[in-house]
Amino acid sequence: MSHPDFKPLSLMSASPVAAAAAAQSWTPLPYADLPRYDAHSLLPHWPRLHAGHALPPPPSGHPLADGWALYHNGEFERAAALGLAHGPEGLVLANQATAVYANYLEPRESVRLSMFRQVIERAAAQVGAEPDNCHALYWQAYALGRYSQGISVARALAQGLGSKLKGALERVIELQPQHADAHIALAAFHAEVIDKVGALVGRMTYGVRAEMSVELFERGLELHPHSPSALMEYGRALLMLHGDARLGEATQLYEKAAALQPADAKERLDVELARAGLTD
Repeated sequence: MSHPDFKPLSLMSASPVAAAAAAQSWTPLPYADLPRYDAHSLLPHWPRLHAGHALPPPPSGHPLADGWALYHNGEFERAAALGLAHGPEGLVLANQATAVYANYLEPRESVRLSMFRQVIERAAAQVGAEPDNCHALYWQAYALGRYSQGISVARALAQGLGSKLKGALERVIELQPQHADAHIALAAFHAEVIDKVGALVGRMTYGVRAEMSVELFERGLELHPHSPSALMEYGRALLMLHGDARLGEATQLYEKAAALQPADAKERLDVELARAGLTD
C-alpha cells in the first residue's frame, strides 16, 4: 500500500468553461451491486446508514425521504437537486450528495473544486443563520478539507482554511459528542497538518498533536466501527505520522475496510477504494 499523496490542483475562479462543464450531467455510479432503497424501505435502515452523524430521519411520507433514498442508491445528482428544491430543510441532503459525489466521482478537477466551494458557501450561510447546526458545520468542514487537499494543504493552511476547518469540527463534537464522522475528520486533520508542516510547527501554530489524532480515530471507530472510510483514514494517518514503521497496521485497516459489506453507494465506493489501495 502506498503512502498517501494528494495532487496539487490550481485554485481558480469559476470560468464560463467550468460553468458549462458543471452544467453537464454528473458521472453515474459505476457499480450496480449495492442495496437499493425507496422512501419506505429506507427508514428501517436509517440508523445504520447514518451512524456516522446521527441525522434525524425525515418524517414518513416527506419528499426528502425520496431524496435520501436517491442519495443512498448513488443517484447523487438527483438527490442534490431534490435537496436544493426544499430550501434550508434540504441543504444537508444537497451538501452531502454534492460533496460525496465531488470527492469520489467527479473527474474534472476545476468542477470538483467548484462543487466543494458551493458546499462551503451554502453551509457557511446556513451556519450564519443557525450557528448550532452541527450538520451544516460538518459539511462545511468536510468540503473545506477536500478543497484544501485539492489546492494543496500547505496553501490552504496559509489561507487560514485549516483553522476554520478545525474550529468547525471541534464545534460539531461539542454540540454532538456522538458524531463519529467529525471525530474521524478532526483526527485526519491533526495527522495531515503534522505530515505537511511537522510536529513542532503543527503543535505551536495549529494545536495539532499525533496522540490526539490517534485518540480521535479510536473514539470515532468506537462510535462507528463499520465505517470503511474511517478505517482507511486511520490507515493513511498512521503512514503520515509514522511512515513505513506502521505499514502493517495501516494495511490491516485497509483489509478490514475492503472486507466490509457496504450498506449504500458511498460505502460501496469506499470499499472499492480500500481494495484498490491494497493493490498499490
